[in-house]
Amino acid sequence: MVGVLLITHGATGAALLAAAAHVLGMPQANVRAIAVDASDDAAALLAGAQRDVAAIDDGAGVLVFTDIYGATPSNIGARLLEPGHVEAVAGVNLPMLVRALAYRALPLEQVLVRAIEAGTRGQINIKEDACHAAAGGS
Repeated sequence: MVGVLLITHGATGAALLAAAAHVLGMPQANVRAIAVDASDDAAALLAGAQRDVAAIDDGAGVLVFTDIYGATPSNIGARLLEPGHVEAVAGVNLPMLVRALAYRALPLEQVLVRAIEAGTRGQINIKEDACHAAAGGS
């Protein structure tokens, strides 16, 4: 089963994992969150992330989620990349995390694609969508 590691500013990753566990109805195995604070040492964060990847990888690979591309969490995620074995996505949101967790039994590349798809399709202007539905649109 694909492992999932969140590397985010502050407690964002832990909060997303808690929300995903609520949505899915149970806590998930082989998942971890790393909180990055401004005072943290990047080398120490990277070493911790490498240990976490090793701990949650059961052979199926690891999908790393980060929050803002180009910031410290995504820079650490980029240093973890091993194409086909450790992949990373910036811009994590709850729809993509839930989808990734729900499909972790699939191969890593398929989990990656499904996560990105859910993350982008989860962006909806509620007012416009609600008005369209009320007007009888499909």
